[in-house]
Amino acid sequence: MSDRFGPVAARLSGQMALLLGWPPAQFWSATPTELVSVLTAATPPAGAAPSRETINALLERENDG
Repeated sequence: MSDRFGPVAARLSGQMALLLGWPPAQFWSATPTELVSVLTAATPPAGAAPSRETINALLERENDG
C-alpha cells in the first residue's frame, strides 16, 4: 500500500493497525466511522468540570492526614 500513500501515511496506518491489534485485512476494510469509534471508546465523555464543592469533598474524603 505504500506505493499509493506518502511514506508518513503508510507508517501511521501501520502503527494504527498495530495499536488496534487488527490484521491487515480488518484494518484496511474498516470505515472511518469504525476507526473513530474504536479510538474514542476510551475517551471519557465531555462534561462539566467538577465544582469547587465536589473537589473539596473529594479532598476531605481522601485526606490521609
